[in-house]
Amino acid sequence: MGKRKSRAKPAPRKRMDKLDTVFSCPFCNHGSSVECRIDMKNFIGEASCRICQESFSTTVTEAIDIYSEWIDECERVNTVDDDGVPVEDDAA
Repeated sequence: MGKRKSRAKPAPRKRMDKLDTVFSCPFCNHGSSVECRIDMKNFIGEASCRICQESFSTTVTEAIDIYSEWIDECERVNTVDDDGVPVEDDAA
């Protein structure tokens, strides 16, 4: 004779925490002033500061990616070599 199958309930799914869509501005340092919006139709994301009106747009799918690329671009522009000349990336 075969065993009866138990009616064990499946484990509940863990909820993923939602990622932030509001960040602090790298230019004016106001907290929660940068808002990220994504145009899912064209996959274009824009981050803009409500205080100093600075903005950045790129092609991504998550709000955190827009802000991260903006910060990376700011660091790349502000990086200077020993001669005082901005460093240019050859890969771009």
